[in-house]
Amino acid sequence: MNVKKRDIVLFILFAFLIGLLGAYIGLKLFESQVQPKLSSERIEIGSNNKETDEDLDTEMEKVKQVYELIDKNFIEDVEEGQLIEGAIDGMLETLDDPYSSFMTSEATERFNEQIESSFQGIGAEVSMVEGKVTIVAPIKGSPAEDAGLRPNDQILQVDEEDLDGLNLNEAVEKIRGEKGSEVTLLVERKGSSEPFEVELVRDDIPIETVYTETEDIDGKKTGIVEIRTFSETTASEFTEAITTLEEDGIEGLVIDVRGNPGGLLDSVEEILYEFIPSDIPYLQIEDGEGNKEEHYSDLDEKKPYPINIIIDEGSASASEILAVALKEIGYDTVGMTSFGKGTVQQAVPIGDKKAGNTLKLTFFKWLSPKGNWINEVGVEPTVEQEQPPFFYANPIQVKEPFTYDQTDEHIKNAQIMLKGLGFDPEREDGYFDKQTEEAVRNFQSDHDLEVTGEIDEKTAGQIELEVVEIIRSKDQDLQLQKALEVLYK
Repeated sequence: MNVKKRDIVLFILFAFLIGLLGAYIGLKLFESQVQPKLSSERIEIGSNNKETDEDLDTEMEKVKQVYELIDKNFIEDVEEGQLIEGAIDGMLETLDDPYSSFMTSEATERFNEQIESSFQGIGAEVSMVEGKVTIVAPIKGSPAEDAGLRPNDQILQVDEEDLDGLNLNEAVEKIRGEKGSEVTLLVERKGSSEPFEVELVRDDIPIETVYTETEDIDGKKTGIVEIRTFSETTASEFTEAITTLEEDGIEGLVIDVRGNPGGLLDSVEEILYEFIPSDIPYLQIEDGEGNKEEHYSDLDEKKPYPINIIIDEGSASASEILAVALKEIGYDTVGMTSFGKGTVQQAVPIGDKKAGNTLKLTFFKWLSPKGNWINEVGVEPTVEQEQPPFFYANPIQVKEPFTYDQTDEHIKNAQIMLKGLGFDPEREDGYFDKQTEEAVRNFQSDHDLEVTGEIDEKTAGQIELEVVEIIRSKDQDLQLQKALEVLYK
């Protein structure tokens, strides 16, 4: 059935949906979703107004007639399941909400895997932004991070197949795959004049959530806790980490949620219990009618040591809940404005529970302690700090070696990276001059490459590899350095 014919039935399911929606059951939500503590009574199907229900029944009779006409008279065979799923997708598309989606049993199962132990894929949290599949954050240590994918990168194609017209779940199905399988993505990045290809090998993506270390800052023992996602075990891991750091006598704490795409609301709530005193809500949940539910801890007072939190463009959802709560009780947020995801989804079983189909629908907004909504705005840092320019450089695409007297955007990317690695070409405008040639020669010599002064695929690959290594080492992590610098001021 072609698209136009399929559009005829996009709205037929509403009448059936009323009968199919069951009571709410909690499902484990990941990616940039948060799940509130709400009872099944909060999810209502239909109306309490008899007159309104009768009007709706009258209107739904039209939908039923369309369904029956298609089922009995359409010139091609049409599966009932195809019509129903198409209708659901059509209704969800009219909401213009990237976080509401229908998931088959297979998609629901894979969705749940992501917060339990590990899953297979490229390791990137994605969302739908302005109709394009957009990376919220690559997972630490994943193929996506290794390949240099960044927040706000938009994936246009998967193995030369356009993603236009697919919903988020359908696009994710294309991107994910078995460990060891290869995939080529066509990626569009802001500031780049043309899309570029990224080749990745899918792998197991472990869900490791909390990492700790200590630094001596002017004689003061300082704890650094990195939270990579908010899964089932994150709160207990975090509590254990804080307990250990406090027993070791830390005098300050930096929490790092950069690149953290979010996760379970329960998880971030348990962490907030340890920081937000009971005189202010740590979170507010607002329904579609403007009714607000305030959530409080039973904490008497703030921690006895200074705290700040580092955020960036890849900090989303639950990460933003934590960051804005800390910010509004007086702690510094360091880095760049976060992603801006301020809605809450609930998962509801559709049809036979044994079938495992799920509708994930936006039911609520979440608000900061002071009642602010950060959706599509993000959390602004109190101390703004960018990373060095080479952290943001685009991959170097090499078809033919770049040589003296050429001009190209990819030469500019190489120049930015070389400068960050200590091989300063003295310009970053994309013109391959003698200084750039000398910088390339020095880099090749230091890395046991053939010294040609040209940037071929091997040299470009080594430059990018060195950049990834220095980013991981945190030696030039200006945001972390700034957080440590301002912690005791």
